[in-house]
Amino acid sequence: MARPRELAQSLSVLSALVCAAGVVSPAHWAQAADEPPDIATVAPDLAPPPVEAGAPAAGKRVRQQLPAWADTDVHHCLYLPTDWKPGSKYPVIVEYTGNGPYHNKYGDTCSGRIEDAVLGYGLSGGAGFIWLTLPCVDRARGCNALSWWGDVDATVAYCEAAVKLVCADYGGDASAVVLMGFSRGAIACNYIGLHDDSISRLWCAFLPDSHYDGVREWPYPDSDRASALVRLRRLGERPTLVIQENSTAATEAYLRAADTDAPFDFCTTGFRNHTDQWVLRDVPARAAARKWLHAVTAGHAREGQPTGGAPP
Repeated sequence: MARPRELAQSLSVLSALVCAAGVVSPAHWAQAADEPPDIATVAPDLAPPPVEAGAPAAGKRVRQQLPAWADTDVHHCLYLPTDWKPGSKYPVIVEYTGNGPYHNKYGDTCSGRIEDAVLGYGLSGGAGFIWLTLPCVDRARGCNALSWWGDVDATVAYCEAAVKLVCADYGGDASAVVLMGFSRGAIACNYIGLHDDSISRLWCAFLPDSHYDGVREWPYPDSDRASALVRLRRLGERPTLVIQENSTAATEAYLRAADTDAPFDFCTTGFRNHTDQWVLRDVPARAAARKWLHAVTAGHAREGQPTGGAPP
């Protein structure tokens, strides 16, 4: 789990890292009287590997099921990094996807499928981190829920079991598990990840990309601010990097009012788009997020050696 003294030392420079990465701020856009650019103006430099059947292996992303769900279509995706070796330890990225089907006027889309997740791959570059994409469980229909949470208790239980399996069977470092997600997945960082005391103990850090639990109400139970604040109290002293497209002001205001002592850093993507595809491009926001990710997992075992080396 997170170590407060080490976090205080390593996280004190994170705001400087974000600024050094040159992320365009909302204030700059206002002064320039320009809309932020469309993500289509920057070509991707990464493409996540396709999801395959079969056994996990280095550099391969596979479809898996927990034994308890073997007779259903509920499943998750597991990626082992290109430098994966049996017997070594690796930090783990756990990711939830956005709601689907979604599209907007800019042509941004989200399917809601775990197979289409990209954050973990884009921020790791495919090396150094195990990447686990988890479902929201529709227990009644026996499948992954494309929109919202399905059965919340089943989703929470699936998450706990999958993370423990990856740590036990594939070298995941249980002290270096980072929870992240886009849109619905960003809300999931707290709504699912801090649902109760048991699941909240899994994480060393959080990265919500677009939205934050408690900032506004949504059409599901316990999305109100009072309920969200109960979840937020389970965060403790663990770090969070909040990422938004245009402005983090609403989330910052919410967290100030919540009076939490947890360390937060904030970053904008630099694009107008509601999408997670920025992580597949060589842009300042990705550089900043990668530095943050390596900072919060520094000191944990990776390939049997101390972590904290230069990010990809």
